Amino acid sequence: MLDLKLITENPDLVKERLAKKGCIVDFNEVIAWNNEKKKLIKENEQLQAKRNSVSAEIPKLKKAGQPVDEIFAEMRALGDTIAEGTAKINELSDKITEFVAKLPNMPDDDLLPGEKENNKVIKVFGEKPQFNFDAKNHVDLCTALGLIDYERGVKLSGNGYWIYRGDGARLEWALLQFFVSEHLADGYEMILPPHMLGYNCGFGAGQFPKFADEVYWVDSEDSSRLKSKFMLPTAETALVNMYAGEIIDESKLPMKFFAYTPCYRKEAGSARAEERGMVRGHQFNKVEMVQYAHPEHSKEAFEELVGKACRIMEKLGLHYRLSKLAAGDCSASMARTYDIEVWIPSMGIYKEVSSVSNANDYQARRNNTRYRDSKTGKPAFVHTLNGSGLATSRVFPALVEQYQNADGSITIPEVLRPFMGGQEIIKAK
Repeated sequence: MLDLKLITENPDLVKERLAKKGCIVDFNEVIAWNNEKKKLIKENEQLQAKRNSVSAEIPKLKKAGQPVDEIFAEMRALGDTIAEGTAKINELSDKITEFVAKLPNMPDDDLLPGEKENNKVIKVFGEKPQFNFDAKNHVDLCTALGLIDYERGVKLSGNGYWIYRGDGARLEWALLQFFVSEHLADGYEMILPPHMLGYNCGFGAGQFPKFADEVYWVDSEDSSRLKSKFMLPTAETALVNMYAGEIIDESKLPMKFFAYTPCYRKEAGSARAEERGMVRGHQFNKVEMVQYAHPEHSKEAFEELVGKACRIMEKLGLHYRLSKLAAGDCSASMARTYDIEVWIPSMGIYKEVSSVSNANDYQARRNNTRYRDSKTGKPAFVHTLNGSGLATSRVFPALVEQYQNADGSITIPEVLRPFMGGQEIIKAK
């Protein structure tokens, strides 16, 4: 959530920054609501002070034998006026909160405006693999080697689902074990969060209310969904809310976590070649990294997360590129994002396998996660950052295609072999 004080004191700056994301907004109404709210609060405080003062005099008047009935009537009327003012203040507060909650995060100053056309490739690792044989796509390879059962995945759950089988299940699990081992070695704490979350988590992460229809709801008895549970679309949604409403000891920052979870998303399948197989599905596995950082060290934390995600790809030996996203291509909650995009030979395109993002204090304001500043002694909002480390549903296809051999087998990357019992090759059985 954006800072209301910044909006009211410097609306032109906020409008200019949001326009880079394609969000055109008029703040006149919300500023008017805020001014009216301030006025009502001041009036209510004055009326409350008057009531307190008169109420203190009543016992003295009664003791002196003076009539107090008219004063009591006046105080009751004054109480009604205060109650009406409080109701108006609460109504304005709700309207202001609803308005501000729907605004996206402001992009950082250095981001270009616009969408994907203004994304900038800032790093390329390795070379596009060249094959001296007729290379296969990952769907045919996985089917021929018995790694993925697409047909029975659809039988069980419909389009957008698949089953890992045999060496395919072991390879998927090896990838996840490798990611976990890397993050543990870097001092991150492992978390296994619930897969069903409350509405407050979606709101705190900045995904609700705007994207509430893009998740799977477990129950919808409450028409507002405020009491319903949803299946987490990413572990970030859980991790950034772990300390909601708390004040963290500054000495504990940065706090570094990672979690393995399946992710559940209402992503429509596609018949296009670039969406075949497991490239886009409703359930996929991901290891997610999150940091709670001191605002003064937020940029360092971002670079660390980018570096970690890149190193994992490099240890796997996969050709990829790193792209800095333009403002409009960043998600609504994020101030900046770098995407790691792996090369999938059969598609002839790069597909995102990790997004590393900095929300600055946007999420922390929504879920009220703060630290106590040692310089001022006052609470201040932390910065939250996240990065996939990694999502397997695109790493797996890229690995299968980039490591395929002329006989239809797949060479297992060296870093995964310890998690595959030393196996080096996957061959058709």
